[in-house]
Amino acid sequence: MIHTLSGGTSPNQFPAISAQQLGAASFRRDYGVKYTYASGGMYRGIASAKLVIAMAQAGLLSFFGSGGLSVDVVDQALSEIQNALSKESSFGLNLVCNLTQPEQELALVELCLKRQVRCLEAAAFIRITPALVMYRLRGLVRDEQGQVVSTNKLMAKVSRPEVASAFLSPAPDNIVAQLLADKQISLEQAELSKQIAMCDDLCVEADSGGHTDQGMPAVLLPAMQLLRDTLSAQYQFNNPPRVGLAGGIGTPASAAAAFMMGADFILTGSINQCTVEADTSAAVKTLLQDINVQDTDYAPAGDMFELGAKVQVLKKGVFFPARAQKLYQLYQHYPSLDAIPAAQRAQLEDKVFKKTFAEIWQETRQYLHQQGRSEEVMRAEQDPKYKMARVFRWYFAHSMKLAFAGTTQERVNFQVHTGPALGAFNQWVKGTDLEPWQQRHVANIAQLLMTETATVLTTRTRHWLAPAHVD
Repeated sequence: MIHTLSGGTSPNQFPAISAQQLGAASFRRDYGVKYTYASGGMYRGIASAKLVIAMAQAGLLSFFGSGGLSVDVVDQALSEIQNALSKESSFGLNLVCNLTQPEQELALVELCLKRQVRCLEAAAFIRITPALVMYRLRGLVRDEQGQVVSTNKLMAKVSRPEVASAFLSPAPDNIVAQLLADKQISLEQAELSKQIAMCDDLCVEADSGGHTDQGMPAVLLPAMQLLRDTLSAQYQFNNPPRVGLAGGIGTPASAAAAFMMGADFILTGSINQCTVEADTSAAVKTLLQDINVQDTDYAPAGDMFELGAKVQVLKKGVFFPARAQKLYQLYQHYPSLDAIPAAQRAQLEDKVFKKTFAEIWQETRQYLHQQGRSEEVMRAEQDPKYKMARVFRWYFAHSMKLAFAGTTQERVNFQVHTGPALGAFNQWVKGTDLEPWQQRHVANIAQLLMTETATVLTTRTRHWLAPAHVD
């Protein structure tokens, strides 16, 4: 007989693991939250003010989804959130990188500084930008022990090591110098910036809904943890950034796997889209509550159409992924709209767009002028390939609007960003009170997921510690 426990200890004597013990204690302390759990900022306010308020009132961290919204709309949402919460409540704002309009990114950061929003979730960044550095450095202070900390917390969502490296390092010297020259930061803040990483938390994003690099969590997380340790030692940080995991987390088993790999926290997305508080249509939620793990697909991303970037979207019950892929194939194959064969053009205009190319271009042209982007209009009228991309990108915006509005007669064109984690969640809650989305509340899901994860880890640990018998 081989025993794995000394002294005849029973595995049932191993103390139960609680949800409050999972992950990094510093995460709970720094954000003043109950669990090492966060809900991410879903695009165009799907992660709504109502969702953020519900999470904060339950003592949990969440991020308002500002991507694709105007600064005025975001300001209104922040006003609603802050009016409903106490100053001690924790919440943040999701800031999406805006390569084409960096002034929009800067305007959102300035709004957050003005409203004293103390946490940003930086998403889709491929490099550190001046707006991020300004936000981070404006919050630099020394704590009671004399260590440099930032009252402006930054969680960086990354899926590539080179991007992670930038966030795990101090702010770039050239950006710090420019901000100092522009009097956007003080000399003391510039000097303190060398002693702290750009982020407090690095959220490793595996294969998720929406924009995705289709990464594998068991590969990405250990690589990012090692990178964090290496750079923290190199720069001699007193408080190395925490490393958490997102993407594919929809059940206690998947959350348990994340914590077993050493994740300091977990972040969920897709499972929160199918809740009462999520600001999308009832028609979309009804579609989502019935999907399984195989009911998503990859499609071209509308905002990065020409680059061929991918988003993960709902496949069951809609034609959007196939139609989006067809548009990208046409874009690759033909030099202009006029070069597309007549039969193919008629199918697009009559069956998919339900408008002519000319009508769509007129809409797009008017929109760009209204947004102060007349140079894009000029470019399109001189470059047929670019004009084709702008017309095709109309469909991506249109399909998202249809989904938000819940236009059921156009359901086949719904563009819904989601991942297989929701399918796994649906199977987990099947036959329970949480099967219909009308019973799903974001804070209750967080509570249930974390407590059941602790139960899974307790059960498995006791199983591993049980005496092994050999014949």
